[in-house]
Amino acid sequence: MHHVEAFLSRTRIAHFSMEIALRPEIHTYSGGLGVLAGDTARSAADLGLPMVFVSLVSRAGYVRQEIDGEGRQIAQPNPWRPEDWAKPLTAMIAVAIESREVWLRAWLYELSSPLGHRVPVLLLDTDLDQNEPGDRELTHYLYGGDSAYRLKQEIVLGIGGAEMLRALGFTIETYHLNEGHAALLTLSLLRPFRRPDEDIIPGEPLYEHMSVRKCCVFTTHTPVEAGLDKFDYALVQRVLDDYLEIDELKLLAGQDRLNMTRLALNLSGFVNGVSERHAETASHIFPGYRVRAITNGVHPATWTHPNFARLYQENFPHWAHEPEALARADQLPDEAIWSAHQGAKQDLLATVKQQTGVVMREDVPLLGFARRMTQYKRPDLLFTDIGRLTAIAQKQPFQLVFAGLAHPRDEAGIALIKTIHGHMRELRANIPIAYLPNYDMQIAARMVAGVDIWLNTPLPPMEASGTSGMKAAVNGVLNLSVLDGWWIEALIEGVTGWSIGTSDGPTGDGAQATELYDKLEKIVLPLYRDDRTRWIWMMKQAISKIASYFNSQRMMRRYATEAYIGER
Repeated sequence: MHHVEAFLSRTRIAHFSMEIALRPEIHTYSGGLGVLAGDTARSAADLGLPMVFVSLVSRAGYVRQEIDGEGRQIAQPNPWRPEDWAKPLTAMIAVAIESREVWLRAWLYELSSPLGHRVPVLLLDTDLDQNEPGDRELTHYLYGGDSAYRLKQEIVLGIGGAEMLRALGFTIETYHLNEGHAALLTLSLLRPFRRPDEDIIPGEPLYEHMSVRKCCVFTTHTPVEAGLDKFDYALVQRVLDDYLEIDELKLLAGQDRLNMTRLALNLSGFVNGVSERHAETASHIFPGYRVRAITNGVHPATWTHPNFARLYQENFPHWAHEPEALARADQLPDEAIWSAHQGAKQDLLATVKQQTGVVMREDVPLLGFARRMTQYKRPDLLFTDIGRLTAIAQKQPFQLVFAGLAHPRDEAGIALIKTIHGHMRELRANIPIAYLPNYDMQIAARMVAGVDIWLNTPLPPMEASGTSGMKAAVNGVLNLSVLDGWWIEALIEGVTGWSIGTSDGPTGDGAQATELYDKLEKIVLPLYRDDRTRWIWMMKQAISKIASYFNSQRMMRRYATEAYIGER
């Protein structure tokens, strides 16, 4: 336990997340939620916040993506070795799962900030000799298995994570639940507050809920009811034993099924969505709860290309600690911005050539699309009318680069990857298109810095926030996006980027594809070709107006003042 002792006396806040993106070699993340948790930790270290982060070790990783000749994703395990990056802690605790004792230990990863602080990250692991073979794999697969496996993982994260913090000697005052996966942690906190038998009045709650609410903060990321984690009570009774009286649990988590989001809402004193639009949407899905808005941000130093980092460092020495300084980036010389960008583009084009063999040109505009490949993100919206797309490209050439993983059981997502590869073959003569396999933090950083235009076409209101476009803006890349999530707050049309459609217009594929083609053909591509000065002016507007605000330093300062210190 020696390694954690340095953190015990100062740590007061614990952040729980099913996934966390610490670095590309540590495969404990699948997408935006994990990258956000990683950026949260990086900013906590920069700002010296007294935090500890808790996640799963996910030894087998998420997905190592291979794409066959037909464009089909073949998902392989993507293992990593915790001992290469983290230190094993000696403390072990047991949680009851299916009436068995399942033992777990934690690996400590120390996240260091160049600004001088460190935060501890605990990665929970059940792969121990003391456990049965099935239980040893509970922390192997990120989002793997059936609903029983998922529920067991959530017991390990929520209940096991809270117990582990106690066993290691942490004194936690505030628990921050990143999404509903960690909601069972509230049950671990409730247990000490069970009323003595002589105080029990029939029909009254058996537990002191208010005491738990005072120490829990809940951030929801899911803007639709269908996306929430829910478990049948029969399964819950079998797996969770009698951790809490089932009638009590139904009062807190919903009568029909255990709804993790509802459990978290009922036992958290501070609840927030991740953009202003998302907080409104969440308030409609969950009437009766106060859902505040703290818009997501990205960690500037992590996502800024070295060329831009140098430029910012020379002109705004405190930019990494206080990205607000980037508000003055509109004063930087055009030539410096353009050459920094072209260098980042060359890096991406070299990666594209090396990984896919596709040769692209530096002087032709490059559009990028990279995110989780799933239906609501609509990666195929651009291909709605192949004839029109081809006609636009013949008049004004452009290039496309895609990346993204589909969950191995998301049939529609896997089909989309195949569809995109079909379009790539069909359009090869007219539009250079590449698909970078095995999307991860490293490829994401290359792409957000190296494209000219960042494309995002989700089906509203499904994008709770979105953060990839913020990473693009830190590098002066212009967003062309559907008005949903964060972009509603960031867009100044023709200044920081462009919208596809309006925030209250039709959201169907046909209407929005037409809007996308119109913008590309009439505004975006002609501007790139004919008015370089105005284009660079927009790049500077994107940096000064977006990067200075949509960053995780501002986000964490708000969590600190409003959620962690504020009244719950």
